[in-house]
Amino acid sequence: MRALALWAVLFAAYAATLGVDAVGSRHYGTDEARQLVLAESIVSDGDVDLTDEFATRAYRRLHAGELRRQGELILGRTVEPQGVGFAVLIAPAYALGGPRAVEAFLAAVAALGFALAARVARRIVPEPWASGGALLAGLSPPAIAHATAVHPEAVAGTALAGAALAALRVRERPAFGSAFAGAALLAALPWLGPKYLAPAAPVAVALVRWTARRGRRTAALAAAEVMVASVVVYATLNDRLYGGLTPYAAMASGRSPTGADSAGAHLERAPRLAALWIDRDVGLLRWAPVLALTGYAAWLLWRSRRARLARLVPERQEAEAAAGLALSIWGAVLLVAAFAAPSIAGEWFAGRELAAGLPAAAALCGWGLRHAPRTGAVLGALTLLASGWLVVALAVGGATGWANPGTDAPLGPALDVLPRSGVGSPWFAVAAAVGAAALVALLAREWWRERRPGLASRLS
Repeated sequence: MRALALWAVLFAAYAATLGVDAVGSRHYGTDEARQLVLAESIVSDGDVDLTDEFATRAYRRLHAGELRRQGELILGRTVEPQGVGFAVLIAPAYALGGPRAVEAFLAAVAALGFALAARVARRIVPEPWASGGALLAGLSPPAIAHATAVHPEAVAGTALAGAALAALRVRERPAFGSAFAGAALLAALPWLGPKYLAPAAPVAVALVRWTARRGRRTAALAAAEVMVASVVVYATLNDRLYGGLTPYAAMASGRSPTGADSAGAHLERAPRLAALWIDRDVGLLRWAPVLALTGYAAWLLWRSRRARLARLVPERQEAEAAAGLALSIWGAVLLVAAFAAPSIAGEWFAGRELAAGLPAAAALCGWGLRHAPRTGAVLGALTLLASGWLVVALAVGGATGWANPGTDAPLGPALDVLPRSGVGSPWFAVAAAVGAAALVALLAREWWRERRPGLASRLS
């Protein structure tokens, strides 16, 4: 019942924003319109050839102006590099009720992701911290904005949360059903986008390893075969449809799917790691301060493992396993967003590239809430204030759409304290350096405390 109540609250919050425009007076951004046009082709023509949709400009009711082709002609077919998996998923909802039904379906899936995250969090902390962290993260502005956006990120986040929960259940009690369910969810992730292979990898390894360790080698082998078979079929189908291993092969010649052409160019994006947190426009600390608890949870996990608390408290071993799995998902999503995403800003609300990791981050927030309840309460209140402020502004016309709200939520005049990256701001470099120095100081302090003799000093 607790999970159902959590899902219902989040779904109601997401459904309340169905009428909000994405960019100015446009209800859908360019990427959303591309996904819906592909779903239209699947429903009306039964294929992914968009030649007639572009010829007749069938996208006009979804996108004002001309929607330019991103892909090339492959065997006489016009195909787009976003791939077919997500469009196939939303096609039934599109056939039943059009684009608005798709949004409602995605809102339900996104709410399910945070309900699953609360189940993962219960392996780390008891209630009410587990559901509290999921609720606060699920009601953050990035979660609300991307729950109904016609992008695969929220769906991928739900699949990752479900797979992580299945892996943890296998660890607790070996069962073929849990292993198969986790493998099926992981097998679906590349179809949503190749970038989801990175956060899926640690979950896949844990699922197979924990299944085999519990004496279910046949189940472990079957789970591995399901995931490998999905990747093989995915690559084979893409080769026939798009002319390569991934849909990115259909991109116009000379264009890179990541927006960078060399390893050095990707490494030059390292400042994005700071921008994803502290940037004035797209940073998480502005829009979802409660997610700062994920950093505290990472420190708690590191300290727990350094102190080897699992040897003294058996329950801590299971908590560390759950927290470690959630942290691996969240960390992988952060790294992909920083180094592989073409851009961290565009015709979408802040945090789109991180939306797939939000359920995993929600599980970590529960741990942070339990160990820092006062700080967590302040961060949670700021997050809810940002959401309320933003939704009200969008409803009364005080904001210009999800992509560029144009509000000072939730900091008001204090918003100027946050730096803005990408415009040569020295304040951004200073803020990033201060944050890095604080992290190094914290690690050095813990290292020094670990060198002090005695168990009491390690646990203090």
